[in-house]
Amino acid sequence: MMGYFSDKVVWITGASSGLGAELARQLSREGARLILTGRNAAALETVRQQCETPCQLLPADLEKDATAELAAAALTAFNQVDILINNAGITQRALAEDTLPEVERRLMEINFFAPVMLTRQLLPHFRERKSGQVVVVSSMAGLMGFPLRTTYAASKHALKGYFETLQVEHTIPGFYITIVSPGRVNTPISLNAVTASGAAHNQMDEGQANGIPVADCAARILKAMRRKERHVIIARSERVLWWLRKNISPLYYTIARKAGMKQS
Repeated sequence: MMGYFSDKVVWITGASSGLGAELARQLSREGARLILTGRNAAALETVRQQCETPCQLLPADLEKDATAELAAAALTAFNQVDILINNAGITQRALAEDTLPEVERRLMEINFFAPVMLTRQLLPHFRERKSGQVVVVSSMAGLMGFPLRTTYAASKHALKGYFETLQVEHTIPGFYITIVSPGRVNTPISLNAVTASGAAHNQMDEGQANGIPVADCAARILKAMRRKERHVIIARSERVLWWLRKNISPLYYTIARKAGMKQS
């Protein structure tokens, strides 16, 4: 029996490792054709070899390459795009007052402006086809603040605000947006987190190492996509912190500060 993703063309950014690579593998097993974007072409090739369905590579650095030309190249790969998964992102481990302005701009370019630009370029295509889906991988940091992640949190708050508003205002038939807010997932993302100067953090955080298995997170995202959920939270302890933020905010501020500043 044909599944939801069978023969759909899915464009995944940040597909060279972590959650993006796992989404590619799981979508391939469900029959999707894939377009994989990331900075590391060799790593993308490794992911392609792990996939079972046709897979086109579209290497790009989304800090500077999130352009109309990149979207056009994606559309050319299979002559259509059914689903865009905006997964590429970079996190942060630095105090606000120490972080250089150029580092803050880099975080915003990759985490916010890139997914906005790529989505906008595909909207006419979705309107013409009267169908389409965009998935936006945000973060629990897009719902509440957490120490050492000021600009990262700002970028994810902006991401949720933009795409939640787009959910409300668009008039495209058969078009759906799913916003994903994961907590800590066991991926290498903290290794590549930027410090105040922009250098790599080069440390695997304990919370990250003990986070949700990446395969479980990817499977939950696919479930949300099938169900066309508008917003899905995938989290453990962060879900408790989020509840405290809404209901007992003084306790949230105390716990978040204490837990977050341990990493400084």
